[in-house]
Amino acid sequence: MPSVRDLLARVRAEIKEVEPSEAEARRGDVLYLDVREADEYAQGALPGALHLPRGFLELQIEGLVPAKDHPIVIYCAGGVRSAFAAKSLEELGYRDVASMAGGFNRWKDEGRPWSVPRVLDADQRNRYQRHLLLPEVGEAGQRRLLDARVLLLGAGGLGSPAALYLAAAGVGTIGIVDMDVVDASNLQRQILHTLDRVGERKVDSAKAAIAALNPDVEVVTHHLRLGADNILEVLDGYDLVVDGTDNFPTRYLVNDASLVKRIPVVHGSIFRFEGQVTVFDPYNGPCYRCFVPEPPPPELAPSCAEAGVLGVLPGIIGSIEAVEALKILLGIGETLTGRLLSYDTLVQEVRTFTIRRDPDCPACSLDPSEIVIEEYDQLCMPHVSRTPARV
Repeated sequence: MPSVRDLLARVRAEIKEVEPSEAEARRGDVLYLDVREADEYAQGALPGALHLPRGFLELQIEGLVPAKDHPIVIYCAGGVRSAFAAKSLEELGYRDVASMAGGFNRWKDEGRPWSVPRVLDADQRNRYQRHLLLPEVGEAGQRRLLDARVLLLGAGGLGSPAALYLAAAGVGTIGIVDMDVVDASNLQRQILHTLDRVGERKVDSAKAAIAALNPDVEVVTHHLRLGADNILEVLDGYDLVVDGTDNFPTRYLVNDASLVKRIPVVHGSIFRFEGQVTVFDPYNGPCYRCFVPEPPPPELAPSCAEAGVLGVLPGIIGSIEAVEALKILLGIGETLTGRLLSYDTLVQEVRTFTIRRDPDCPACSLDPSEIVIEEYDQLCMPHVSRTPARV
């Protein structure tokens, strides 16, 4: 039976090895692949290296590096694991793979550039383990989520599941806008809140629920009514808006502000037994006014307080909103931009409709500097300004 030394010699004869000097000379043209364990990687790595421990290499590499002609230089601590890893990648069909002789230890000893990467701590690696197993997320994606800032409009039926799942996923900052207090009638569907918090401000109740779920998440509370005088300030600094509002004036206001700020909006709405979800990505797809140019008469758009709603429905729609938000933040999959997902609980039917951008839309056909943020009026139309909007 051949020894490990014999196997290593055989593998090195079959793969390409490069000196650290050559690996550094190819910087910018190759992908550095670090196959050490997490604790080794945390102590220092080549700048920009992709970290994928040797034990997960065959399982995850094709998801992380789908182009098999992309040049790769693999390294470990001393050049042994990387040699076997290079052999494995060649067997998987990768055509330009090399192992770095001497590994990171030699690279560092020769005074070549390295840095201490930002990594998840042990508790975070345990908490987000199922995300880390997904090549589409991984540690880099999880760090993006922890750096992300999402604004939830409403801590009610839609905002409750969205808040809980975004918090559980590790979205680092969640802003919550709501001016209401918890009422016992909310508890049939608004799962952020509990009976012992009836009478509390919803933003405070939501903050308590999220804190109990994930201490990584910072919750910013906005106990206020969104208006033309504050919406641009409230939206400032957020990467994404998840809309759980239940009235047309606020939806039009949010739409116009999102265009000015160029912030995507994940929109959800519910009525009795039906719900809808879409994504409004400013100037990359339709906006809310392309979808609903004018509000319907009040008698055709009663609120849930007037028409009722099946308690579980907002949980489903709000969860889909959270899915769309995570896809946008991670840059994965195909979002609902330009599509409307409609869900009918009574027949368990999901349908998707195309929404097209209106070239004559009274909002997104304008330059953002021409949109004036103002309170809802009878026509719900923005007006062209003679001076730029406040941004």
